[in-house]
Amino acid sequence: MTDFVLAIDQGTTSSRALLFDDRMTVVAGAQEELPQIYPRPGWVEHDPEAIWRSTLATARAALAEAGAASGDVAAIGITNQRETTLVWERDTGRVIHNAIVWQDRRTSDVCQRLRADGAEAMISARTGLLADPYFSATKLAFLLDNVEGARSAAEAGRLAFGTVDSFLLSRLTGGRVHATDATNASRTMLYDIQRGTWCDELLALFGVPRAMLPEVRDSAGDFGATETGLFDGTISIQGMAGDQQAAAAGQACFRPGMLKATYGTGCFALLATGEDAVASQNRLLTTVALQLDGRRTYALEGAIFVAGAAVQWLRDGLGIIAEASEMDGLAAAGDPAAEVYLVPAFAGLGAPWWDAEARGALLGLTRGTGRAEIARATLESVCFQTNDLIEAMRADWRGTAGAGDVELILRVDGGMTASQWTMQRLADTLALCVERPANRESTALGAAWLAGMAAGVYPDAETFASGWAAERRFVPSMEERERERRIAGWRAAIARVLTRPAGA
Repeated sequence: MTDFVLAIDQGTTSSRALLFDDRMTVVAGAQEELPQIYPRPGWVEHDPEAIWRSTLATARAALAEAGAASGDVAAIGITNQRETTLVWERDTGRVIHNAIVWQDRRTSDVCQRLRADGAEAMISARTGLLADPYFSATKLAFLLDNVEGARSAAEAGRLAFGTVDSFLLSRLTGGRVHATDATNASRTMLYDIQRGTWCDELLALFGVPRAMLPEVRDSAGDFGATETGLFDGTISIQGMAGDQQAAAAGQACFRPGMLKATYGTGCFALLATGEDAVASQNRLLTTVALQLDGRRTYALEGAIFVAGAAVQWLRDGLGIIAEASEMDGLAAAGDPAAEVYLVPAFAGLGAPWWDAEARGALLGLTRGTGRAEIARATLESVCFQTNDLIEAMRADWRGTAGAGDVELILRVDGGMTASQWTMQRLADTLALCVERPANRESTALGAAWLAGMAAGVYPDAETFASGWAAERRFVPSMEERERERRIAGWRAAIARVLTRPAGA
């Protein structure tokens, strides 16, 4: 039989499994929605058992669809929603609380105190991150302080912490392996990205016992094998990366200066900077892009909390549309002279604003504003937010040793890229060429490539990159004066919702 690679893609709103053949083509797949839990305003949780059940069910379904046995699968690669935090008992595997999701803002006050106390400078120097509830450290501290008996059990070595990758790995291996990779570790706010180790200073700051932490490994390599009984035989696990780093790998963004943006629930843009961990002066994040053969490469990252989620809000919250597929037609029908702006700060604002207390606003309404104008403003909000990120990236990247005269071209993936209107407006707003790949499964492909490369089924990075192809290129066509006018209107709208000065 052909050597298959199984990619597990556990995301915020669904769990997916895709089976790739030896040519890195998808031959089978399955997906299940993951329910969201909202205990209070600003709090977001997942049921860990739902994460596990849906992951295992989709993996089994993908194999069944292809008629493949475990012996036909060379390796499993795991990619995952990042920062989402879980704690479980080492002996039993029982999770002590619901997973606290990356979108959760319950620790905003803690992060405000960290900034007020001057701790953010140290956090950024060690981790490349900012003091924000987005990351895992304050979520983990919350669990230790609010789940009865958790802190004493953790100090006694009875509890394990992990992001979703570590949790799935533990379940897949029957609790034998407690590990993560450097990309996921770099999102916890506990990991020194320069030294490649857990940081004792940060562990002390957040009160996290070192005994809880997983071993940090390369993104491609040995992560153990599945427990007997999950499939008809054991399968080697040989790849792991956070979803945005996996997407960058799937887009073959290996060379410094290459740029990708993934449009799902949120939007995440990464600019590869190679072996240089470029410190941002514009409140972007410096993150590990990949670690292969013990060598780390880095990226600048900007995170938009709400992208596709804004379209879901129009559908489920306002009832303006019945299906997301209606958005292109509505946006195209909107009055081009309307100056309606949606600032979708439903969970605060991400980069480069980082205002956890900001809330959304719909501005510029007139008596003539209708469904079409609101739909257009919703899609445009994603383009404007991406522009904010890329302008900040350009400023940070300009003048670094690796920048040179690199011309930025944006490679995109994720569900929203199916919208022709949005992709053209994105190119117009950015004044950049936007490339949509022939294989739009970039995140799962990245996980599969990492595992397949480690297993000897897939080629090295250079050969893999040479085979990347664009399905369509979107070229800017908007006049510069119009572009500048619309961006100025967006900046004025942003200023209306910020709760603290930009950059504070």
